[in-house]
Amino acid sequence: MSRLNFRVCATSQGTQARCGQLTTLHGEVNTPVFMPVGTQATVKAQTRETLKEASSQILLANTYHLLLRPGMEVFKKMGGIHRFMRWDGPVLTDSGGFQIFSLPHSRRMTEKGAFFKSYVDGKTFLLTPELSIEMQKAIGSDIMMVLDQCVPSTSELQVAKDAMDKTHRWALRSLQARGDSPQSMFAIVQGACIEELRKQSAEYLTQFPFDGFAIGGLAVGESKSMREDFTELTTRLLPQSLPRYLMGVGTPIDLLEAVHRGVDMFDCILPTALSQRGVAFTSQGKLQLRRSYYKFSDEALDPLCKCRTCQNYSKAYIHHLIKAEEVLGWHLLGLHNLHFYQELMSEIRKSIFEDRFLQYYRAMREILQRRDTESPRGEYELFSSLKGQVSVKHTPSGEVMHSVNVPIEEAKALYIDQSHLDSKLRNVEDAPLVIWDVGLGAGTNAMAAIQCFEKVLLDLGNVRALRLISFEKDLDSFKLAIQSLPHFEYLKHEAPQVLLKEGLWESDDGLLKWQLIQGDFQETFSQAQLPDLVYYDPFSYKTNHELWSLECFSRLLSYFGDQKVELFTYSASTAVRATLLAVGFYVARGRSSGPKSETTVALTTQAFRERQGDRAQENLPQFDLLGKDWIVRLSRSTIRVTPEVSECVVAHPQFHHS
Repeated sequence: MSRLNFRVCATSQGTQARCGQLTTLHGEVNTPVFMPVGTQATVKAQTRETLKEASSQILLANTYHLLLRPGMEVFKKMGGIHRFMRWDGPVLTDSGGFQIFSLPHSRRMTEKGAFFKSYVDGKTFLLTPELSIEMQKAIGSDIMMVLDQCVPSTSELQVAKDAMDKTHRWALRSLQARGDSPQSMFAIVQGACIEELRKQSAEYLTQFPFDGFAIGGLAVGESKSMREDFTELTTRLLPQSLPRYLMGVGTPIDLLEAVHRGVDMFDCILPTALSQRGVAFTSQGKLQLRRSYYKFSDEALDPLCKCRTCQNYSKAYIHHLIKAEEVLGWHLLGLHNLHFYQELMSEIRKSIFEDRFLQYYRAMREILQRRDTESPRGEYELFSSLKGQVSVKHTPSGEVMHSVNVPIEEAKALYIDQSHLDSKLRNVEDAPLVIWDVGLGAGTNAMAAIQCFEKVLLDLGNVRALRLISFEKDLDSFKLAIQSLPHFEYLKHEAPQVLLKEGLWESDDGLLKWQLIQGDFQETFSQAQLPDLVYYDPFSYKTNHELWSLECFSRLLSYFGDQKVELFTYSASTAVRATLLAVGFYVARGRSSGPKSETTVALTTQAFRERQGDRAQENLPQFDLLGKDWIVRLSRSTIRVTPEVSECVVAHPQFHHS
C-alpha cells in the first residue's frame, strides 16, 4: 500500500489531466503541483515566508549538494531538513542522479555507484544507492527518489538500455535501503527517447511497491515535441492510482502541456534562476526587465497579478535593481515568478474540477507561448516614454515613432482629424477615397484610418468606399508591434495579420481595401492608384533623407498631375517646407503634435484651388498657408537651401496670394 495514500479527485473530458491529493508526513498536497527548487535547503533569494506567500505546497531539495554541504551529520544533529530550515510543509529530495550526469568530466560510473570529486573540498565520493537513501533519510524528506543513471535523451539504443538496466537495479537497491522508514519513495522511468525502452522501464518498475513514479531522462537534449510525445507515452504506461512526476520541467507552457498529458508533479529552477537575470513570467508574456525600455515605466510588473511585487513596485524600479545587480531585484522577481507558477497551477486544478480544462488549455497555450514582448526585431525595439507610453524605436537612429503622445491618438489628431477623413467618408456617393500611408511603421496611421471608417459605417449604416495603400520597406517595426499586442491595442483587429500574410485585406462588404506595397517608396509609388490623401510619415531627413529630397517630392508632384491631393506630415522643418514649395506644392502650417508646435500640410494646385483658391468650397475649412513672414524667417534661417530652391520658393504663387 502506498505511503502517500494518493487519490484522484477529478478528471476532465478530452484530456489526460487530473486532480489528485497525496498525504505526506508533513501534510497534504493537491495536484497538479509545482515544487520550487530549494537545492541547498533554500530557494534562491526567497524566505520561508515568501514561499508560503506564493502558496507553495511542497519544496524540492537536492541530496547531492546537501551531502557535500552541510553534510549528513548536520541533518542528523538538527533533526532533519524541516527543523533545519524551519519549513513545516512537505519536502521531496532528488537522489543526486541528475547532478552526477551533469559532471561528465569529473565522475566515473560503475555498477556499485558513481565516483565523483566534491566541488567543496576536492575529495572523492562514491555515491551509491544506499548512501543516497541514507542521506535522504537523514534529511527527513517526505518523498525520496531512487538513485538513477541519466543519459542524454538522444542516446543510442545500447547506451540508453545499459543506463536503464542499471537504473532498475539501483531502484531495487534503493527500495531495499529504505527499510521500514515511513518516507515515501518514487522510482524513475528511463529509456531516453526510445519507445520500446520506455515501455520496458515502466513495465519493470511498476511491479514493485513504489509510492509514485517519475519520468526521468527528458529535458536533456530532445526537442519540445519529442518531450511532449514521450511524456504522454510514459504517463499512459504508469498506474492511474499513483502520482506521476516529470522531473526538471519547466516553463509555464511546459507545465500546461504536461498536465494535459497526465502529469501530477513538477519541479524546475527557472522561476528563481531566470529572475536573477531579470526575466519575469507574466500574463502578457515573458518580460526581460534588463531592457532600457522599462527605465521610465511606472506600471506594475503584471496588471493581473496580486503578488506583493506587482502590488508595490514598478517595472522602472525593478529594472533599476536588476541593472544595479541588487539582490532585492532578484528577490522581487523570484517572488512574482513563483506566485505566477503557483497561480497557474491553482487555475489548472480549478479548471479540472469544473471539467473545463480542455477549454482552459486551448486558451492558455497562446498566452503562455507569447515571446518576450520586449525582444528587439531587426533594427527595432520597444520604447517607453516618461509617461510610460510604449512606442517603437529605430535603434540605429534612435528615432521613436509617436514618441510623446499615445500613438493612436497622435495619428488621429495629425492625420485623421486634420484631413477631415470623417467628413470625406460621409460623402457616400463619391468615388472611392484613396489614402497613401507612406511609412507603415507600426501600423498606427493606417489603423487610425480604419477605425474612422468603421465608426462612420456604424453611425450611418453606409460609408464611402476607401482604398488604403501602405508603403513600407522594412516590416520589422510592424511585426514587432503585432507581437507586442498588450502595448498596441489598436492592432487587435484581423486586418494587420491578414495584411502581413497576404499583402491585402478587404472588409466583408468590400468597401474597405487595405493594400501593402513593400519596397523602396520611390521605386514603388508609381504602382499605386493616385491618392486623394497622403499621410507622409517616413523617418526624418537625417535617417531617410531620400524621401525628403527635391527629387522625391518633384517626382511625386509630377505623378499626381492634375489630381487633387492633400499631403500631411509631422515635419515642420524649414528645409522640408522649402523643398515642397520649390517643386510646386502649396504649403500650410499643420496643427501641433507632441513636442512639435507645428506640422505641415502640402497641397497640389488642384487641391489648393478647391480648398482655398478660386474654387474654394464654403464647407471646407481653410489651411493656414505660409506667408511672406515665413519667407523672411527663411532668409534668416541657419538652414542652408540652394539659391535655386530659394529662388523657386520666393517666386511661388502662394506668396502672391497672401
